[in-house]
Amino acid sequence: MNVSSLNIAPLTPVQLSGRSQSHLSEVFPGHYLHRDVVAPYLQLVDRASQEGIALRLASGFRPFDRQLAIWNAKALGERPVLDNTGQAVALGDMSERERVFAILRWSALPGASRHHWGSDMDIWDSASVSEHYRLQLTPGEYAVGGPFHSCSRFIDELIANGETSFFRPYSGRQTDGVAEEPWHLSFRPLASACEAGLTPEVVRELIANSDICLQGAILENLDEIYSRFIAVRY
Repeated sequence: MNVSSLNIAPLTPVQLSGRSQSHLSEVFPGHYLHRDVVAPYLQLVDRASQEGIALRLASGFRPFDRQLAIWNAKALGERPVLDNTGQAVALGDMSERERVFAILRWSALPGASRHHWGSDMDIWDSASVSEHYRLQLTPGEYAVGGPFHSCSRFIDELIANGETSFFRPYSGRQTDGVAEEPWHLSFRPLASACEAGLTPEVVRELIANSDICLQGAILENLDEIYSRFIAVRY
């Protein structure tokens, strides 16, 4: 399956950076995906249901302003910043450069989040937990012994067998970049086109004209940031 066969139009810069919702459709109340991703996602949900898995969206499209609020709250110490083991780090002991890279381990740079495109989503299995379960989106939930291990294994098998156009961009193989996120799925036909359009120049202009904390350190280190955290290496 490729972009041309789906007639997916390239996203504009404002769509790529999450500043427009004109490319989206509502899947469920409050949850949006790119209009050309809705049908493939629902097909995946139906396929999962045949295995007793109730696939649900924890997060689909996320706008620029929401990603910016998350980033700034972490930079200001209003939200925890976690290390590779999930433990909170002390940002006050770090340089501005170190703070930027610590935040990037688990949070995308505003304007460069794959969730802006509507091609990416965070998924979980509501059939494997009670209605009162508090979703964490941690690797342990998807590992052996975790409530979503069967769901994760199901996705792994579909990907390995070439039975889906969804894939995991953050598999943990890139150890110096984004942390492993087994809950994060990306629809390759659209995401590949978006990756090509989100150039370093586009990101630089966006950051330079935004009200983002640690702006100077981001711009000074943007080439490394782009290589390690934005340009996904499969």
